[in-house]
Amino acid sequence: MRLIIGISGSSGVIYGIRMLEMLAACEGIETHLILSGAARMNIGIETDWKVEDVEALADVVHNNKNIGASIASGSFKTAGMVIVPCSMKTLSGVANSYADNLIVRAADVVLKERRKLVIVPRESPLHTGHCELMLKASQIGAILCPPSPAFYTEPKTLDDIINHSVARVLDLFDIESDSLKRWQGNV
Repeated sequence: MRLIIGISGSSGVIYGIRMLEMLAACEGIETHLILSGAARMNIGIETDWKVEDVEALADVVHNNKNIGASIASGSFKTAGMVIVPCSMKTLSGVANSYADNLIVRAADVVLKERRKLVIVPRESPLHTGHCELMLKASQIGAILCPPSPAFYTEPKTLDDIINHSVARVLDLFDIESDSLKRWQGNV
């Protein structure tokens, strides 16, 4: 299975990094990573990671300016794409099919090929324009999956919350993770 991971420039790059870490531990999944310029900056601001170390987690790294990359074509088969985190700028590009960079172009290709596109928006509070963009993205086929902590899991650390949120996104691709504690009902 091939999966495209786009990390855009909103706060929360740790979600994308953790997704790459979890996917690196899975057999049979080839990851294609695209980092926006702002994501590269936020990696240094928000984490102790170096950009090169994040890139090393992926099987293939694409330059966000390379509209001619393999993942920019529908003939390059993938299981889909996750944009995690997704800035409002990137969401706007996806919702309006304004593919001026590889993250948005790859997302556009995934949508036109009727593959799965999961968007993990990171913004709060939201104004009407943000909500309209999410509605439009959903209407054209994207799945919106904001990182929403599940407190029934009784998280003890920030990592517990991050891991669960990322595992929920992977679940949308039927990728199992030990980090996902499932609701068992009120017993």
